Amino acid sequence: MATTLQHRDGRRQFADLFDWAEGLPSLFTTPAMLPGSLRGVRIEEFAADGKYVVRAELPGLDPANDIKVEIANGMLTISATRQQEEHDGARSEFHYGALTRRVLLPDGADEQAVVAKYTAGILEVTVPVSAQTAEARVIPIEHTD
Repeated sequence: MATTLQHRDGRRQFADLFDWAEGLPSLFTTPAMLPGSLRGVRIEEFAADGKYVVRAELPGLDPANDIKVEIANGMLTISATRQQEEHDGARSEFHYGALTRRVLLPDGADEQAVVAKYTAGILEVTVPVSAQTAEARVIPIEHTD
């Protein structure tokens, strides 16, 4: 499993670059969030016990209405929107925004058996991964003149 994750690190970093640009501090951040996170949402990803797990900090959201999890072509996409309004007498304040994070799944990920749960502001997506990975094979090169 470790070699599979290492092999795909280059593509994972490329996907993370786009997520970083999408998450710059204008969408999902408030001044209190800026010092700790430029992306506005922190994620962690790891492999354990034949499963690939992605956790995302999404506090204060309604998972039924504000969060969407999709998987297609080996890519996990987490999308969220935030709309918050505060009214205090003659003063009101609002925060809103949207974000999308994409994570490249490891080889052998079972896209049909993905489970997502939301507990105490943390979204956890678990993807079973088979130990079998495609073996590298040599492709013959046809020589033409």
